Amino acid sequence: MDKRSLIFVFGLTIALYFVNQHFSSKDEERAQMRRQEEARNKQTMEVQKQIPIAPETFSAEETPKAESFYVLENNFQQLVFSNVGGAIVEINLPLQSKTNPEGVIRPIGVDKTLAKDFPNDDRFPENSYETPNREKATGTVGGYYPLLRRNIPKKSKVDPRYYAFNVIGDVIEPNLLYTLKRYEKNLIEFEGVTSNKRIVKTYSFPENSPNAPYCFDLSVKVEGDARGLSLTTGVPEVELISGNAAPALKYRIKRGKSPHVELIDLPKTSSSFTSIQPDWVCNSNGFFGIILDPLSEIGGGFNVSLVPGIKMPTRLTLIDAEYDLYPAEKYPGYDISLYLPSSPQTTQFRVFAGPLVSDVLEKVDATYSNSAIGYNPDYKGAQSFHGWFAFISEPFAKFLMLLMKFFYFVTHSWGFSIILLTAALRVMLYPLNAWSIKSTAKMQQVAPQVAAIQERNKKEPKKAQMEIMNLYREKGVNPITGCFPILIQMPFLIGMFDLLKSTFELRGASFIPGWIDNLTAPDVLFSWNYPVIFFGTNFHLLPILLGAVMYFQQKMSSTAPKDPKNLTDQQKQQKMMGNIMTIVFAVMFYHFPSGLNLYWLSSMALGILQQWWMTRKLVKNVEIIVPPKKK
Repeated sequence: MDKRSLIFVFGLTIALYFVNQHFSSKDEERAQMRRQEEARNKQTMEVQKQIPIAPETFSAEETPKAESFYVLENNFQQLVFSNVGGAIVEINLPLQSKTNPEGVIRPIGVDKTLAKDFPNDDRFPENSYETPNREKATGTVGGYYPLLRRNIPKKSKVDPRYYAFNVIGDVIEPNLLYTLKRYEKNLIEFEGVTSNKRIVKTYSFPENSPNAPYCFDLSVKVEGDARGLSLTTGVPEVELISGNAAPALKYRIKRGKSPHVELIDLPKTSSSFTSIQPDWVCNSNGFFGIILDPLSEIGGGFNVSLVPGIKMPTRLTLIDAEYDLYPAEKYPGYDISLYLPSSPQTTQFRVFAGPLVSDVLEKVDATYSNSAIGYNPDYKGAQSFHGWFAFISEPFAKFLMLLMKFFYFVTHSWGFSIILLTAALRVMLYPLNAWSIKSTAKMQQVAPQVAAIQERNKKEPKKAQMEIMNLYREKGVNPITGCFPILIQMPFLIGMFDLLKSTFELRGASFIPGWIDNLTAPDVLFSWNYPVIFFGTNFHLLPILLGAVMYFQQKMSSTAPKDPKNLTDQQKQQKMMGNIMTIVFAVMFYHFPSGLNLYWLSSMALGILQQWWMTRKLVKNVEIIVPPKKK
């Protein structure tokens, strides 16, 4: 390796070290804040216990006797309300279809399976409801994505405690029956009364709904004793990403002049954050989220709690229930409760409940931004990356997303966009790949001489090692050189992994109909009913092709002699490890999204092509020294 290469690698190592130190200090800062938060929580709870309850009383007019349902609907949302808690029991998002071509939510395998095999459990709304003109209506089968977990007929019923935007507290029942006060096309109002408080909740669609998709407004007016009340977000339905649920709880807060979006650790039971005044909180399942944004002053922070999957099962439990393919206990949910002001007043909220897709979030941010006062809701921050390598993956993932969107604009196919993006990355990283291939080719050239030295000095391994090092020095070969290009490419690889694993635009995007129908889920060549260990009920072909191509690449880049008889013990071990790694990668990628498999497969195929071309040029007319055969 020349001096400039050494300086570059050394500089990169130092830079990554200091960046890692910076983020490690941030992690320690967050941990210290959490410890301080827990201490404040205990102190606040003790103070609240000593406050007496106000004696003011209220009476209700015509309090309802049973649960009833009502619906507000526009092109983006179907909101289903209950008079129990004056809350939302369903947020149903229209799927893209012939009648709704502008929709951004494509149906996926789960939607199709439920509509076909469980039509009674796939009705939207789930229960009969009353329309604004006071007529009774029933729902339709399919056509919507349920953002919230719902009742599963004959199996489970959602506790009103977890209805979305229910007002709960120590002295108020979550199943309090509210009275319907107003019901219009784009507005509904409920009133709930207890012995010492009156709560009026008003929901409405904004006047500029097309410019604020998936948004609605909520007003909560509390009269009387307002202490200890909080507003829930509801529990999002499960979304599988790489075969696993991906719940994420976040909040946005300003520290100094700049805002930050912080990830909340998923609680084992519940956690309170009483000293944080968030700009908004977000409860998401990976691709979809509920952002609760207080537009006026709220109380002392929020609470997050775990909801056991057994208590509130996901709709996935219906699929292959006889084999328990998706056990309820494996998929818990999470709820965020935002504390309301402790004094009687009206609190205004804006709610975003929909897909966390860049174009939609940017449109909403632009609609509600105010440059005069420097206000931007920054709902796009709900997409922020988190994790050990977030500081590496986020900038690269954003850059790669821009390239992929450009290729989609050209091809109108997300599958071809991934392949073209892979080719573009190969072009950009050509010098690094060439550096690695040259190093490999040089190793191939001296491999016979290395084998001869090892054979000649079987009983003196130290002497063999010295002679091999002298040979490497003489021929200008460095075995470690081939590793550095791979390390330097890691930010791109990690960014690509995050991008293809979590990009909403790829959800439900088909590449080869009947095989690759959803780029964020594994490909399905064929299926069966009885689940098999590891394979489940589907056969995925792309990971198998990936393993085959990887095996061919390994054979092509091997520096070992072609004749197995001429292999040294070390070369035999290397060959065995290469074969094992091929199997490991095929197994590891088996349940990965087809988009990620498509990228990796394309990358290796292009790598093989580049390696073949460069190796052919480098080894041409090179004299090969064959080691003596073993006696």
